[in-house]
Amino acid sequence: MPPQTSIRNVAIIAHVDHGKTTLVDGLLRQAGAFRQGEVVAERAMDSNDLERERGITILSKCTSVTWKGVRINLVDTPGHADFGGEVERVLGMVDSVLLVVDAYEGPMPQTRFVTQKAFEMGLRPIVVINKIDRPSVEPEKVMDPVFDLFDSLGANEHQLDFPVIYASGREGFAIRDLADEKKDLTPLLDLIVEQVPPPDADPEAPLCMQVATLAYDDFLGYVAIGRMRAGVSKVGDRVLLAHRDGSKEEFRVQKVLGFQGLKRFELAEARAGDIVAFTGMKELNVGETITSIQSPTILPLLKIDAPTISMNFRVNDGPFAGKEGKYVTSRNIRERLQREIKSNVALRVEDTAEASAFKVSGRGELHLSVLIETMRREGYELCVSQPQVITQTGPKGELLEPYEHAVIDLEDKYTGPVVEELGRRLGQMKEMRPSGPGRVRLEYRIPSRGLIGYRSQFLTDTRGTGVLYTQLDDYDVWAGAVRSRVNGVLIANEVGETNAYALFSLQDRGVMFVGPGVNVYGGMIVGIHSRDNDLVVNPNKTKKLTNIRSAGADEKLILAPPRAITLEYALEFINDDELVEVTPQSIRLRKSVLDHNVRKRFEKAAEAGLPDDD
Repeated sequence: MPPQTSIRNVAIIAHVDHGKTTLVDGLLRQAGAFRQGEVVAERAMDSNDLERERGITILSKCTSVTWKGVRINLVDTPGHADFGGEVERVLGMVDSVLLVVDAYEGPMPQTRFVTQKAFEMGLRPIVVINKIDRPSVEPEKVMDPVFDLFDSLGANEHQLDFPVIYASGREGFAIRDLADEKKDLTPLLDLIVEQVPPPDADPEAPLCMQVATLAYDDFLGYVAIGRMRAGVSKVGDRVLLAHRDGSKEEFRVQKVLGFQGLKRFELAEARAGDIVAFTGMKELNVGETITSIQSPTILPLLKIDAPTISMNFRVNDGPFAGKEGKYVTSRNIRERLQREIKSNVALRVEDTAEASAFKVSGRGELHLSVLIETMRREGYELCVSQPQVITQTGPKGELLEPYEHAVIDLEDKYTGPVVEELGRRLGQMKEMRPSGPGRVRLEYRIPSRGLIGYRSQFLTDTRGTGVLYTQLDDYDVWAGAVRSRVNGVLIANEVGETNAYALFSLQDRGVMFVGPGVNVYGGMIVGIHSRDNDLVVNPNKTKKLTNIRSAGADEKLILAPPRAITLEYALEFINDDELVEVTPQSIRLRKSVLDHNVRKRFEKAAEAGLPDDD
């Protein structure tokens, strides 16, 4: 193992889409992490299927390169606010951060969040002004808002005296001065070696490492990843694992793993200052401490900001339950959620009054929707409720709710509908300014409730050209009622298969979610009503036969294509009396209470202010 002076630990932090993962790809190539002629996918660090599909980083990942005899451990972090918990828990592993800022957009909401977390850890940033290859950018002008951001976050003199470098991760170059020749990323690697301090860690002290992230391998079992705070540990050593609940467990180190490029490799020992992985433990949670048996040093658990959004995960009790999923019972769902919280530290799971339902809380809709999508791909079948904000009680007993700082970039011709809708959702405009030819940037403070169900409408209102970023601002007094969905829904009245004749007769009533040949059931939502009330319909109704009916009688029916339902759209669309049914094969919308007569009885009782008989 290299001595501490030849190690640099640095994390890459940024707002979403500012190019940090592409920049890491470039650094790996520049340092020779890939073999000559090796074919490597774009965004190589985003190995998760959902990451590749969505184009965002969800999970923090470790890699390393060797540059001029120095081992540089790089930690790639998510840029989306919903995965801020991933950022928080890995910053303790590094001694500096590369703060990547888009040369066109400048600092954005998540830039503030990740920078604040880095400053709280006492880290000094290296600012990378990225995407300077974009036309019409003026990289020098980005520096003023960066300074303003640092000053507003209370940066100390050392943090304000930060080095700056200009780069293009996509084109693979970095320059210290805008007049320099654009060759490669060598200047950035040199700057990391020069400016990032070596780890302050004592190899002679007793072993101490905090688990910052973990993985599971079918052959190795749990893999604990973290930075060696002190000491040395070899394969075969007996060490102590201090659990969250205060219990302690001894285990034998089976393997010590290091990171190089996109691969892990075995090491003979782990030395203070390095980022490594251990195997051999039976159970493990993020934030726990691996330490010496003889002289244990137990570190405090990682502090993670509390969740702001919750929803109920429950067993699917619909007529099609168990037909498409592999794991369908409450025990299956509970075990999967308990396994998730071991590594997903920003997630909370609680029991509810119903044995078949669990309250799951996270940092945002995207945070929870990624979990749901992951579970359905693993074969789980379940129902989930409408997202709800998590409230707090103020010092005077007042009800507090989370507020978001929203930054919106859109074409100026779509400003009117967006401003009008955000006003209905209790948003307060803080700033409005041009952001380029024909484009406007809006900044809002809005209750988190106001953004639930808005993203899909926002894309519709801006014809897919608008960009919406949000970041938790603070908790404040409850803002009052927020307008919910305007339109009612079309609800199937019985089990059956839809047909063209029935759907043709219904399409004047609204927008359909189903086409012909789809199996539906009573209580399932099959479309959006054109009016504000719910309507029970029969999408299975067939045309009565006559003696003179021709074989091609239905061939002239022209049906509008049904609206596609994605998981995100479904979660945003449903009201509090509705559920999303999620299976490996399907996403369906349904009423919580499937029976129409029972629903009507509940509605009448609610209108009269009476308790339900049931």
